[in-house]
Amino acid sequence: MGLSTYDLSVRPTILTVPGLGGSGPAHWQTLWEGARPDTSRIDLGMWDRPHRNSWVTKIDQAVAGARAPVILVAHSLGCIATAWWASMSPQPYGWPVAGALLVAPADVERAGVAEELAPFAPAPKQPLPFPSIVVASTDDPWVTIERAHSLAVDWGSHFVDAGPHGHLNAASGLGHWPEGQELLERVIHAAGGPHGEARTPGDARAILTMPSRPRGYEARI
Repeated sequence: MGLSTYDLSVRPTILTVPGLGGSGPAHWQTLWEGARPDTSRIDLGMWDRPHRNSWVTKIDQAVAGARAPVILVAHSLGCIATAWWASMSPQPYGWPVAGALLVAPADVERAGVAEELAPFAPAPKQPLPFPSIVVASTDDPWVTIERAHSLAVDWGSHFVDAGPHGHLNAASGLGHWPEGQELLERVIHAAGGPHGEARTPGDARAILTMPSRPRGYEARI
């Protein structure tokens, strides 16, 4: 996909990538989709019995169909699907996916993992070819904070500890999750230069790790 396909001066398209079961009406992903004109959902299908390659194909089709740089906003199993897409659909750094916010990545390799998640194992270890933030909770029942941090290291992502907020889903009572939207804006800033041009990995990393962060969240480098 050539650079001429897109207009680098426009604000990126935000595509959400839900996890197992999709995201219900009270989930922050759904609320963002309803409130932000730049945001829409990738319809992965097979929400309750996901197929890894099918989900990767759906992500690839959505990225290819976008008319602007893309920011992926994934939750839970959607984070692992995003990492699989990146490993199976290699791209130059920052293009066409310009960045990603990866929230509460599911641990598909943990003992006793649900059979619906097992086909996504092992989680890819390759660095992601775009700036990214992984944010996780200290009391997530589906992934330990240590495992989430390990995934962030593998993917070359900046890691943010959100404190005790469960699986960072509708049950967490986050509403529109303003702290998450601040992290999203940081990814958007890291993805594009002042004139829309793609940043270098070093420049993007510097922005993602800047001292300011959502109140109450702890960044780990």
